[in-house]
Amino acid sequence: MVLTTAVIMFVVLAITLLLGFPIAISIGISSILAILPSLALDNTLVTGAQRIFSGISNFTLIAIPFFILAGNIMNQGGIAKKLVAFAQSLTGKIPGSLMQTNILANMMFGAISGSATAACAAMGGILLPMEEAEGYDKKLGATANIASAPTGLLIPPSNSLIVYSLVSGGTSVAALFMAGYIPGILWGLGCMLLTLYICKTKGMKGSSNFKLKLVLVTFIDALPSLALIIIVIGGIIKGIFTPTEGSIVAVVYTLVLSMVFYRTITFRSLVDIFAESAKMTGIIVFLIGVSTIMSWVMAFTGVPQAISNLILGLTDNKYVILLLMNLILLFVGTFMDVTPAILIFTPIFLPIVKSFGMSPVQFGIIIVFNLCIGNITPPVGNTLFVGVKVGNLKIEDVMGHLVKYYAVIIVVLMMITYLPIIK
Repeated sequence: MVLTTAVIMFVVLAITLLLGFPIAISIGISSILAILPSLALDNTLVTGAQRIFSGISNFTLIAIPFFILAGNIMNQGGIAKKLVAFAQSLTGKIPGSLMQTNILANMMFGAISGSATAACAAMGGILLPMEEAEGYDKKLGATANIASAPTGLLIPPSNSLIVYSLVSGGTSVAALFMAGYIPGILWGLGCMLLTLYICKTKGMKGSSNFKLKLVLVTFIDALPSLALIIIVIGGIIKGIFTPTEGSIVAVVYTLVLSMVFYRTITFRSLVDIFAESAKMTGIIVFLIGVSTIMSWVMAFTGVPQAISNLILGLTDNKYVILLLMNLILLFVGTFMDVTPAILIFTPIFLPIVKSFGMSPVQFGIIIVFNLCIGNITPPVGNTLFVGVKVGNLKIEDVMGHLVKYYAVIIVVLMMITYLPIIK
């Protein structure tokens, strides 16, 4: 029964995805068809509906729509240029300073907005024209923007880590948030070091001298935006409020900041922001609900245990097992978005890593890091497509440079996989 269920589930999932079905519909159809040999049709449908309801009836899940709303308010609130100015004041003297600014700004803006594509579009839209005007290699500039955009999915607050917390059985969101900082920053620093090396070999220089006064002025101007991270994450870690309450604090703070302090958002523009946030929330929450059916089907039929036994039967070397998992997740990330992949593969792989003593927190960072790489890889990398569109380029124009960034990012992945202290 286990083999039949697994074959039906993954074959139907693959076929429906290739036919262009939405990922949530594909997961639902494959799950229902996989369990039919074990349950009657009426029982399957009733149980499926119950699982969707139970999957979205989680208090922590309320944090996701509010963080989405806060991110959309900040995206429309005029903070991008302030962050760019601050980042540029720090990197002005470094070779390839505008590209370094882009990477650093992606790290800050991505963390605030919680979206790799938003960071890529906003920062690329501002900095790529500036780079072109100063004679930078257009393809290299777009590549640096694309490669660094996913850092914000690791640097908290991160919706991906909240989803992992739910599906992993309640891993502490605060612990995951704290663990996401170093890997996200290492990803960004790796991109900056590679950019520095490339720009030095090309004989490029910085665009301005380092001026402490300018750093202080731009920092003060950007501080109200940056303070969101300190307030929300600090409050969660200190136990002042829960992640859900923290997301509401984020919405209130961003509304006050954008409507009162910056005055870049009006009541009329809020209608579109609320509508966009509702659409994004609906997609994610429905996906979580449907994925709960798949998780239940796998648990009911013993698929995770069977896969665990298969992998552990191949080798009992935890380093080899982790390498296999990374390769599978890297492959999955090339054609599946972060959220559904977390929902599907966490129940499969988490029991395996627990069997040899790995912390669920460390594994959470590993799986999210892997899948974030998929954001910038073909054929389904959303951030990759946004980045080349913003730069008015084709994918083949950036792939030559992007391969170098992949190498650096994967080195960081190996570090967080095999060095538990880095998380």
